[in-house]
Amino acid sequence: MHSWIDGQPGTAVNLQNRGLAYGDGLFETIAVRGGRPSLLSRHLDRLARGCQRLAIQADLALVEDELLRFAQQLGEGVAKLVLTRGDSQRGYAPAPGVQARRLLQGSPLPTYPAENAEVGVRLFPCQTRLAQQPLLAGLKHLNRLEQVLARAEWQDGAYAEGLMCDTQGHLIEGVYSNLFLVRDGALLTADLSRCGVAGVMREALLAQAPSLGVAMHVRDLSLDDLQQSEEVFVCNSVYGIWPVREFNVLNWSVGPLTRKLQAVARTLLDT
Repeated sequence: MHSWIDGQPGTAVNLQNRGLAYGDGLFETIAVRGGRPSLLSRHLDRLARGCQRLAIQADLALVEDELLRFAQQLGEGVAKLVLTRGDSQRGYAPAPGVQARRLLQGSPLPTYPAENAEVGVRLFPCQTRLAQQPLLAGLKHLNRLEQVLARAEWQDGAYAEGLMCDTQGHLIEGVYSNLFLVRDGALLTADLSRCGVAGVMREALLAQAPSLGVAMHVRDLSLDDLQQSEEVFVCNSVYGIWPVREFNVLNWSVGPLTRKLQAVARTLLDT
């Protein structure tokens, strides 16, 4: 693993960094193939929206330039980009004129069992609930303790992912993925206006749906919706799409729309 801090090789972060102290920042997890970041424009657009929402002052052109150079050096792997509000004195109020800090970490592409994509995965029923906070909803911010607690709920390798609901019982997402249902030939995915992470692969698939002639609905989802679905899959910007074959007593086969979208996702990850 190699890392950069503010564009230079480094491993030490200032103890006064607000990302460390308060989770005051954003991050992107980006697949790198052939020295190029996958889905780059969508990652950068989400980062820009997050900076605007959190009022983080950052030179995003510089961030992009560093990311491209870092990816070229990495070659193949995963680049984790962390953008924090910067260093500040003790207390919640940031110092005037504080400069954002840019961290890049490189790691190998994860190796997942081939059966995850071929025959599907089992989802663990997480008891940890996602709190509703519209100010942070959709953002890939650094406050990820809900996901940490949810992932700690299972150690059985038979489960590749966990399914998370919000405090009202709505289906929201996986611990590190977004959830899609297929019902009557249409795509359904959760409304993320109150909580959850708006993944870039989710965004890309929703953008592709009209050209594929696939109806899509973004709305609140319930366990009844899950039970009535013909196909279920999860997705993220590193592995693409995994069909879901089992959740509690529910079972699904890998359906034709999931297979079609898997091919679309593979193409997206190569661009």
